Amino acid sequence: MIASHTFAAIDFESAGAAHGKTDVPVQIGMATWSVEKGHADPFVSYIATDQAVTWSAKKVHGISLKNLAGSPPLISLWPQIKAILSGRPLVAHGHGTEKRYLSSFPGHGFGPWIDTLQLSRAAWPELPSHALGDLCEQLQLTVKVTELVTKGTWHDALYDATASLVLLEHLICTFELGSADLQVLLKPDTRQWRSLRG
Repeated sequence: MIASHTFAAIDFESAGAAHGKTDVPVQIGMATWSVEKGHADPFVSYIATDQAVTWSAKKVHGISLKNLAGSPPLISLWPQIKAILSGRPLVAHGHGTEKRYLSSFPGHGFGPWIDTLQLSRAAWPELPSHALGDLCEQLQLTVKVTELVTKGTWHDALYDATASLVLLEHLICTFELGSADLQVLLKPDTRQWRSLRG
């Protein structure tokens, strides 16, 4: 039952894909939400890298190598990552990047995954954009996200992770899914969501 779960969201910001190099994370944000306890467990950290942050990536998130000075490597954040993510359904908006970066920890066993991008397309197919920031604006959720992450903005990892949880909370409340099976959120069936929309 959905209401019995604590959901954990994760978001990474990256250095950008430089020519001939694999993209690497430069910031991680995580948080949790449950029907019973609400929003909790915010965590954010820059991540050390010896790779330059591309101009295009810096233009999106504003993170430079100066911000990363003295930051821990991703591997050393394992205790915090495990504490927040273990045993919980994971939430991300377009979860491909998050899955890829977590593969740095082979056999971590995290999941199942809930993709709020897929969910929002099933729940509100009529909306002109399903980008996270656009969705929160269209559904009037941005104010709540900012109240929860007062020092963040879009493309800050904690802000985006929290936004995906606020979006999930809104979706669960709007469609009264608290007593539904978790499977409804894992692989959105367009026909099923059409019936939920009435």
